Amino acid sequence: MSWYDREYKYSFIQKFALNVLKQGVLPKHVAFIMDGNRRFAANRGLLKSEGHRYGFSKLTETITWCHDLGITEVSVYAFSIENFKRPESEVNFLMNLAAEKFQEFIDKNDELTERGVCVRVIGNLSLLPPVVRRLAAQVMLLTRHNTKATLNILLAYATRDELTHAAESIRLGVQEGVLLESPWIS
Repeated sequence: MSWYDREYKYSFIQKFALNVLKQGVLPKHVAFIMDGNRRFAANRGLLKSEGHRYGFSKLTETITWCHDLGITEVSVYAFSIENFKRPESEVNFLMNLAAEKFQEFIDKNDELTERGVCVRVIGNLSLLPPVVRRLAAQVMLLTRHNTKATLNILLAYATRDELTHAAESIRLGVQEGVLLESPWIS
């Protein structure tokens, strides 16, 4: 299964809902937080890994809906830095799932190019396993010139971490003379 399901068949009620939504003003960018997969699995007596796979399939449906509604940018908060505190087996499964899905992107690059989808992976990528970093970089390079739609995948992210890195980048920019220090700050 890829990130976009071109064979997805809408039910009657879903077609109706899509048509109703299309009558109003729709955003160009939406964001989703991948949350609740473990609860979903526990409530149904499934393994956590099955919950994560099911969550990914629902994400695929959601991205398909967004595409069909003309929403051109989707951000997916997939794995926060806090998630590294989970049991090692679960983190390993999620990293392997990420690697598997990035490989699918690479294998289906023609579809991404045809649809004009640029994939960006955002977060503290140095925290990810080397294979995931390599595959993510490859996907970003393959899709960097696509301009019709953007899929932002946030991995190893945290707001505090992003702000810390941004402040450090600014500090280094001022130190190296690339940025000028503001006259209003003393």
